Amino acid sequence: MEELDLKELLDLFISKIFQVLIIVVAFIGIGVVYTIGFVEPKYSAKTTLVLASANGSENGNAITTTDVNLNSKLVSTYSEIVKSDSVVGTVIKNLNLSIKDGELKKMVSVSAVEDADIIKITVTNEDADEAAKIANEIAKVFSEKVKELYKINNINILDQAIPNYTPSNINHVKDIIIFAFIGVVISVAYVLVSNMLDTTIKSTDDIEKGFGIPVLVSIPLIDNLANVKGGKRK
Repeated sequence: MEELDLKELLDLFISKIFQVLIIVVAFIGIGVVYTIGFVEPKYSAKTTLVLASANGSENGNAITTTDVNLNSKLVSTYSEIVKSDSVVGTVIKNLNLSIKDGELKKMVSVSAVEDADIIKITVTNEDADEAAKIANEIAKVFSEKVKELYKINNINILDQAIPNYTPSNINHVKDIIIFAFIGVVISVAYVLVSNMLDTTIKSTDDIEKGFGIPVLVSIPLIDNLANVKGGKRK
């Protein structure tokens, strides 16, 4: 492929701007059709738990420094307990879900807020109401499991999960941008490849670049020979 300077490259893209726009618009259309017709919407519901007094707030005990330190150490452990077989199995049984433990675990994500004794449990499901129901049941079963294992009552539900009917896995703006970018890349490749495969001579510059010899003279093309008579124009 011959080398192109910036001006030639710009002229090349301008000359093919119509094809470029068609390719970009086509990919945007593909992106819209894909997200609307082929992506199954999923909904996420989130419940937030806070670790309070390890001594049991129901007894009226104030939170001590020891409680705070203990809670901080337990956050990572609690995050693992949330997705344990024991908790997940109990949730499936309580809600009479027709899924396996592994399937439910894939729906659940647990995150701990940095520098805070807060755990967030997020459940993603094809049904928004069921996602919220599962998240709240997990929080309940998890709290009971902590009491059973550690003999402490330091789990409090800060925010219960509520159904969110906006799909969490579909973002039309993001998808359009991604597919538009793909269209731009494909169109650029198309322009460059088509230029590389085009061996026609369009100007004297093409001759000089292709053969390495200067052009001394050029003969203009006369479009209409009917306007020429006896070597002179009418």
